[in-house]
Amino acid sequence: MKSITGKPGEMVVVISKDHWANAPGKLIRDVLGQPQLALPQEEPLFNLTDVPHNAFKEIFKTTRNVVSTNISASVKEPGVIFKDNVWASPQATVAINAKNSEQFIEVLNKNSSKIISYFLNREKKRLMASYKKIHDKPVLNTLREKYGMTMNVVPGFKVAEEYKDFIWLRYETPEISQGIFIYWFEYNNDSIFTADFLLKKRNILLNKYVPGPTEGSYMVSETELESVFNILEHNGNYAAEMRGLWKVSGDFMGGPYVLLAELDASNQRVVVADGFVYAPSKEKRNLLRQVEAMIYSLKFTNQNKNDKINSQVKMGN
Repeated sequence: MKSITGKPGEMVVVISKDHWANAPGKLIRDVLGQPQLALPQEEPLFNLTDVPHNAFKEIFKTTRNVVSTNISASVKEPGVIFKDNVWASPQATVAINAKNSEQFIEVLNKNSSKIISYFLNREKKRLMASYKKIHDKPVLNTLREKYGMTMNVVPGFKVAEEYKDFIWLRYETPEISQGIFIYWFEYNNDSIFTADFLLKKRNILLNKYVPGPTEGSYMVSETELESVFNILEHNGNYAAEMRGLWKVSGDFMGGPYVLLAELDASNQRVVVADGFVYAPSKEKRNLLRQVEAMIYSLKFTNQNKNDKINSQVKMGN
């Protein structure tokens, strides 16, 4: 099978010119082209390119993300079909079938969250698969041997700072800075997995360990924009994800961040992998998705013990 083509975040929408110009196309743009959450400037979830059905040939069929529409009275089963690797690999495709425009709008509205999650998940998995093959081995070995965890970060990331409860991994170019903070603390109450607790803990540690460029300045979370918080499961462990903006108190630096807080039950600790981007005057969506894929590669070397504990907890419930 051919390999996918196109840049991260690109998506082809196979749809007639008439439908693209009217209500079905507008809804697709509103759903899949809506602004990505928690970025300092507006960037779309996906960069959309509409292609009429008769023009959807080989050059477009290998695109990484494809939405195909079938709006016709001949449609027997309206709905949405998710399928990987139809024309290329690793490809994500969604087919939306409806008898008419009104039904198309109903189907898309009903399934919009599933469609967005599907494509975002596939984008992240592609990056994670790539980083698993090509990653910085010294960083991986440091995390495994000293701290009982692993993470796949791209070559070029270095351990910039290392303390008893905080590590700063850093990648620098003249134009951008990508960083990952890894920190951990005792798991002693259920309120840890709340946005309020994690935000306060983040700010305490950033104040302590991440100085800004001027005397007395330091990194801190931006509070004017409410953070986006979700509870989830990662590696079978209880976890939470939070997204928001950071700034430097006493200076003018800032950008987006995304963090993953995960329970390491066998060690009675919570480990936080916190990725951020600094790229003034540049688009940041894809840069943030890169560090997101890295932090989601976090694993504990004692995961088998965690699996046993999680299984016992579930049985107890």
